[in-house]
Amino acid sequence: MDSTRQNKISRLIQKELGDIFVRLGKETRGVMVSVSVVRVSPDLSIAKAYLSVFPSERGNEVVEHLTQNSKSIRFELGNRLRHQLRIIPDIRFYIDDSLDYIEHIDNLLKD
Repeated sequence: MDSTRQNKISRLIQKELGDIFVRLGKETRGVMVSVSVVRVSPDLSIAKAYLSVFPSERGNEVVEHLTQNSKSIRFELGNRLRHQLRIIPDIRFYIDDSLDYIEHIDNLLKD
């Protein structure tokens, strides 16, 4: 069960990461990345960002690239949130495959 503070910080980080990815999206043609959900640990030291990537075949490639550049993304996030948060959490990126799973289940039900 997440606290109210965790939920507020999660939403704030999700919004800012989305803005950062829009800026980065101009550099990577043909890939669209959106932040599905962000979950923050109770001590606010780690943020797990679940990303939805289109096309989904390039999801692992995008997550690897973002993981390698997580320090620069965290720095930019820190510059944006420096007046709102005392500590900027470490960011871990994961693929949100819930849409692919739903599509798979839908295809199974049609058959």
